[in-house]
Order: sequence, then C-alpha cells, then structure tokens
Amino acid sequence: MRKLIVGAASVTLFMVTVAMAEDWPQFRGINHDGTSGEKGLAWPAGDPKVLWRVPMGAGYSGFAVAGDKAFCCAQQRDQELAVALDASTGQELWSVPLGRTYVDDNAISGPRSTPAVDGQHVYYYSTYEKLFCLDAADGKVAWSHDIEKEFDAKHADRGNAASPVVDGKLVFICCGSPGQSFLAFDKTTGELVWKGQDDKPSHTSPVPATLGGVRQILFLTKSGVAGIDEQTGNLLWRYKFPYNLDVAASPVVVDDIVYCTASYQIGSGAARITKTDAGFTAKEIWRTKNKFESQFVTPIYHDGYIYGMYKDPAMLRCIELATGKEMWEQKGISWCGAITMVDGRLLVQDDKGFVVVVEASPKAYNELGRWNVMKSHSWTMPAVSGGRIYVRSIKEAVCLDLSGK
Repeated sequence: MRKLIVGAASVTLFMVTVAMAEDWPQFRGINHDGTSGEKGLAWPAGDPKVLWRVPMGAGYSGFAVAGDKAFCCAQQRDQELAVALDASTGQELWSVPLGRTYVDDNAISGPRSTPAVDGQHVYYYSTYEKLFCLDAADGKVAWSHDIEKEFDAKHADRGNAASPVVDGKLVFICCGSPGQSFLAFDKTTGELVWKGQDDKPSHTSPVPATLGGVRQILFLTKSGVAGIDEQTGNLLWRYKFPYNLDVAASPVVVDDIVYCTASYQIGSGAARITKTDAGFTAKEIWRTKNKFESQFVTPIYHDGYIYGMYKDPAMLRCIELATGKEMWEQKGISWCGAITMVDGRLLVQDDKGFVVVVEASPKAYNELGRWNVMKSHSWTMPAVSGGRIYVRSIKEAVCLDLSGK
C-alpha cells in the first residue's frame, strides 16, 4: 500500500458540527437517484465556505461518503488508486493501487468509476475491470476479481466508467461478456452469485429499483434497459432503447416509469413497466429523436419533472416525465458535468469548474447562486453528506460547508 502524493498546498480547516447527517454511500447517493434527503442547509449569498481543498490526481471518480471518511479514485502516472480521505480535513488516510488506468492527451485521463461503501467495506471497479472489496478502515484487500481475465470482460470505449452498485447482500457490475454480461457477487465473500445475458457494455451504472413488488437491478446497455431479478439473475423485462456509442445516462426510475437518454442522434424515452400474472411488460409512453440528448449526465427527477444537462445545443432543461413536454430551457450551462439535488435545489456542476444552484421548479429557470469553486474542468457528480458538498475537478477535490455551524 502506498500514499498518493497530493502536493504541499495548504488545507483550510473549519470546525463543523453536522446535524441531520446522511451518508452518500455510492454513485447517485443513498437512494440511487442523485438526491440527498438533508434539509435546512445554510445557503450562502455568495460563494460557500471552503472546509478543505486538496490537490488530487486526475480522474472523474465521484465521492462516496460514509461517516468520517470520503472515498474516491485518482490517477498517479499510469496507475489508478483507491483513495480514502478524512471527511473533515481532506487528509489522506490511505491509498491502494488498482492497476493501470486510462491515459490520453485530451484531458479525460484517469478513473471515472465511483466507489461504493457499505459497512466496513468499500468497493471499487477499476478502469480495466478489476473489482476490489477493501477494508474501509485501512484499505486492506478483503477480496478481489480480475473481471477481464475471469469473465472475458469487454470494456466500453476508453475503459470502464460504470460504478459498482451495492444493494442488499450483493454487489452488481456489467462486464459485457457474452452469456455473462451482468454479474452479481456476494458483497462479504466475493463469491459469484449469478451471471447472465449477452448485452454489450456502456458507461452507465446499474440502478436498483422495486417494480411490481420485485426488487430488480436495471442495466442500460447499447440495446436498451434490462430488468433483472436481483436474487436469481433472471431476465424480467426489456425496454428497447438502442444507441450507437458507449455514452448514455443511467436510467431514471420513478414508480413504474423508466426514463432513458443518450446522445449522438438518439434522444430520450420513457416506458411504463407493468407486472401481470404472465410476467412483466415494458410499454413505451413517449420517445424523442435527436432531442433531449444527454452525453452521460444522469438527470434528476423531482415532483413529476426531469432536470437534465442536454446537448445540441447545450442546455439545462426541465421536462415533464409523463409526457416528454419541455417546460423550460436555459443556455449558458455546459452539457458535460453532473447534477445533484438537495434541499429543493439543483447543484449543477458545470465542466468549467463552477457550481450553479438552481431552484427545482417547472415554472421557470431560477438561478439561486453561481459558485466559483474550481478553475479546471469537472464532469464529477457532487456528493452531499452532513451539510457538506464534495466536488471534484481533474486537479483537486474541494469540500464546501453549508452546515451553518
């Protein structure tokens, strides 16, 4: 185990007491929907207080936060590292090498998968398909699988960017190998529980959901959405939503509706999933083509509406989920970045490094703040935990304090 060299830049510290703390344990948060349940944050009139700021190796891996630790991935030369930071100070607690990472000259080098923390363990799925279960306290390896060698993984363009997802007793990944594209492992022992299907991989992450009273894991691959019984691995239903390249957003699940979006002449679509005595069916309720295209930013749902960062042209848009009707659009925000929601507000992380705070309302675009947080670009989803917001660029990690303490 070796330390990640993060430089000698000063770290600004503030003492903070957090009320109503909620963990952000994996990609898109505790409920897998990009929202935090925390309320009553101290929203500043200007830029928020910086609790800490630390240099960080390149990458787009988001934070998973549990208790007093924040976990992410970073690049060090051509290697990928699992990193644990003290959530209050930003000080590195440990780092563990995970193997090679993606490196190129177009500022998109480094890991893009967000870890998942569950109890005493944290799970990483590396750029080149190595799945690790590490002890959250010290980074020691509890178990691991070389998915590329063991399951003939077929990674997406530029390597894997999908995050592992933990639900119940299992951890889920997509490896894209014929006959064993979807994999479920026992989160404690690492034993393979089931495998199946032939879907080709993309950069989207699995999404747990309960549909028709059955707990399922949803995979959006290049052919569309597959609903898989979590316990058995059996295919329950499919919604055809094909796209050409490896970039799409993870599916958004609201009650019995599944929403999808992908770019490069694709668009958006929504299907209603129904369970009968004969099984599950997926019936499309609307579809757009070459409209409402997300490159990879998974939208946020709130009170009947979808809020997303879409391209061609770049806009932040509000769409009615039931009909696909656009309520408003707003220029001046990139199509690459990420969105998180907390306390009735959208945190829109623009790729230029600033965070735009927007009211989550279908009536009109209402900008509540624009924070100049970082100077380099970011596609990383903000994580919210304990009145703090964790953001990440390709050069640094920053923790913002909205606790009011």
